[in-house]
Amino acid sequence: MDRLNGLLAFARTAELGSFVAAGRALGISASAVGKSVARLEQELGVRLLQRSTRRIGLTEEGKSFNERVRRILDEIDDAEAMLSRTRETPHGRLRISTPIVTYHLLLPVLSEFMARYPEIELDIDFNDRIVDVIDEGIDVAIRSGELPDSRLVSRPVAPFRMLLCAAASYLDRHGTPGTPADLAAHFGIHFRFLNSGRLLNWPFTTGSAEPQIRSMLTCNNMEALKGATIAGLGIACMPDFLVREALHDGRLRTVLDDHVDGRGQFRMLWPSNRHLSPKVRVFVDFLPERLAAGPSAPAIQTKVRGDCQ
Repeated sequence: MDRLNGLLAFARTAELGSFVAAGRALGISASAVGKSVARLEQELGVRLLQRSTRRIGLTEEGKSFNERVRRILDEIDDAEAMLSRTRETPHGRLRISTPIVTYHLLLPVLSEFMARYPEIELDIDFNDRIVDVIDEGIDVAIRSGELPDSRLVSRPVAPFRMLLCAAASYLDRHGTPGTPADLAAHFGIHFRFLNSGRLLNWPFTTGSAEPQIRSMLTCNNMEALKGATIAGLGIACMPDFLVREALHDGRLRTVLDDHVDGRGQFRMLWPSNRHLSPKVRVFVDFLPERLAAGPSAPAIQTKVRGDCQ
């Protein structure tokens, strides 16, 4: 019990940045929190917190240890939820990892989810990096691509399509391509994956010759890609959800629709060996159901390490 109290004291201090705030959250004195953390450091034989008169921060060892401790405490929360009489009322912090551009997908529906489950605290990490769902203690990851690792359970969220788009002003100046071969007379704006450094392939239909297009700009952010395309710098390949509004109001137009086959699927991933807590269950049930009635989702081919390559 003393060790568990030490872990709680350390986790709260790491989260809130002070013994005073941690003590207030735990209902004990700041002195008791400090002593509990000090005993934990003595038992481990390593300094976890860097103390100063102005603030408390994590050492490198503390950062690594904190990730493990948070996962342990989340498991304890899940176990308590499973055994409690109120297990049908989902509650607690729900850690979600999702590509940056999916805020277009999630934000319109999250208010409804939060209204339906007010006792769930959403902790969302919007990133395009490779993540390890299991080691990082993530409850649900949203990614596109295949699932080769059996340690994860996968559930589809919503389909998407990749489109070739250009601004009306660009097409007025350079003309509208009728075939992929016509792209030789155009400028391309390309997306580079942050993790691998490779360029996003434009998804032309089978049998289409590889088009030659002069590169005007390359970037690793889909929002920047859209902005450059709207500014009339060239033709770009982007997810339908990202450009739907710009297509609707005429800022962008699609090109070569009959030559593009960019269908894909976002999936939710979570560890198969972990008890599916009520907070996770309601989220993985809610999102596909809610999005099925709305526009399709955008696509970013980010990966999950250790569970989805």
